[in-house]
Amino acid sequence: MNTSLRSWATPTVIAAFIVSAITGILMFFHIEAGLVKPVHEWLSWALVAGGVLHTAANWKAFKAWFSRKPALAIISAGALIAIAAVTVPARGGHGNPFMRISGALAASSIETVAPVAHLTPDQAIDKLEKRGLTVANSGQSLREIAAANGKKETVVLEALFE
Repeated sequence: MNTSLRSWATPTVIAAFIVSAITGILMFFHIEAGLVKPVHEWLSWALVAGGVLHTAANWKAFKAWFSRKPALAIISAGALIAIAAVTVPARGGHGNPFMRISGALAASSIETVAPVAHLTPDQAIDKLEKRGLTVANSGQSLREIAAANGKKETVVLEALFE
């Protein structure tokens, strides 16, 4: 049974790792065109399932890794990083700089952001309204426009910088 399980569990892990690695790297560089993000998110489940099945098929060898100090150190480091990723809050100055820039733009008014997009405030408002977004005035922040229209901030930013 283990041979049968190995014959498809291992290739599943390999294939899912390839997809996860490529889409993860693209997402890191904010290249999320097409199906990059949903494929990454959903096929991560294939990596998890394949990993569980691969572990089951190779249980004896899997257990042996926990008796080797270098392997145990690497495994422990991975576990600590995973725990920290979930429990430690991000602080200013950390994280993706593009997300911080995007947040700063979203908190700014159309009057402030329009010149950055090479538009006048009136042109920016027209551009947003052509995308179906209601804008009260040029002093309104992009975040406020997004909230008033029930949209994500990125929708407003994308409309301006299109």
